[in-house]
Amino acid sequence: MPDLMEILTRLMASRREDILKAVHGKPGAVSVAALQNDEAVATLARYSYALLPGVVRLAVREDAFRRFVMNNRDKLLAQLVQPAASV
Repeated sequence: MPDLMEILTRLMASRREDILKAVHGKPGAVSVAALQNDEAVATLARYSYALLPGVVRLAVREDAFRRFVMNNRDKLLAQLVQPAASV
């Protein structure tokens, strides 16, 4: 099974603004309270699953991926709420 945390970390780094917009309705500053909402995290999981490479989606079912996101929500949310790295 692929290391989902590593894949999600790369995905969030490259698509951070798009993910924040999908979850919070706008890119930019995000409310921690909004992302601690189960519905918002479910949206994050659904959106992120669609962005995964096809090979990963073949190996990991969507319901298992959603459980993984819910179980690791604190680590994932910490990556989203930290300021974006300037390039």
